[in-house]
Amino acid sequence: MRNVAGTLPELEDEDFYLLSGIEQGMRFSEWVQREKLPKFTGLTDEEVTYRLERCLKRGLVEKKTIQYEGYTLQFEGYDLLALRALVERDTISEFGSPLGVGKESDVYEVKSYKPLALKYHREGYTNFREVHKERDYTSDNRHVSWMYTARKAAEREYEILESLFPDVSVPRPIDQNRHAIVMEKMDGVELSRVKLTDGQVLGVLDLLLSELTRAHDAGYVHADLSEYNVFVGEDGVTIFDWPQAVPTDHENAAEFLARDVENLLGYFRRKYPRKVPEDVSSGDLATSIADGSFESVANVV
Repeated sequence: MRNVAGTLPELEDEDFYLLSGIEQGMRFSEWVQREKLPKFTGLTDEEVTYRLERCLKRGLVEKKTIQYEGYTLQFEGYDLLALRALVERDTISEFGSPLGVGKESDVYEVKSYKPLALKYHREGYTNFREVHKERDYTSDNRHVSWMYTARKAAEREYEILESLFPDVSVPRPIDQNRHAIVMEKMDGVELSRVKLTDGQVLGVLDLLLSELTRAHDAGYVHADLSEYNVFVGEDGVTIFDWPQAVPTDHENAAEFLARDVENLLGYFRRKYPRKVPEDVSSGDLATSIADGSFESVANVV
């Protein structure tokens, strides 16, 4: 996904009126009829034409002629709407380098009073049908779009981070707008890229399982945990990517918790053979997390 931060200074208020108007129209249809844009944007017909040319040139909107001439936001246009709102709130003052690009999100370093991270949710853009079917936050909406899916994912993740922080080691949430979340930048290295010493393996695993216990006590199961959404640093571990988390009273919460634990055990056993006792059961660990009795892997053996 293209970084559009450099486009922000090029745009004028009327360009954002157009983008916002298309966003408003997309609540009713994926493609917004050209004749309805003056109503949605508050611009004259001539001004709409001029602004459409500017935004089409920059790849912020897309045009399609079906039974009518229609326009839809590109994700880059949606990015700019969120970015502008965060800048106007003084949440962000500078835009930096990419920190990570994935299937369901792009993360960039940004600055304010300190280095922060800006996460754009991308759910629904390339795998809309799969995400719509699997995620609780879209399953009850029949007229959902990629834009709605990404915004709901951001809103849900921000809400969960606010519930978990600071009792659970998650990124501190700072602000949220549309499909974007601003959070504190994490220190450390992704677990998948860390080489632990023999003496550190069980200690790091214990830290992670303890965080899962605290999250469970706070009412949530991550439900998609792997070595790719854990950071390991000098101060411990941080677990991120929570939009798919489920409450502990969810009908599948126990199953998801057991899968999270199994994912962790499987990773540690593959990368550090014989460092995790073979008689440690993911089911027993998940049970100890759920009932609040977990203290260490050694105690569960």
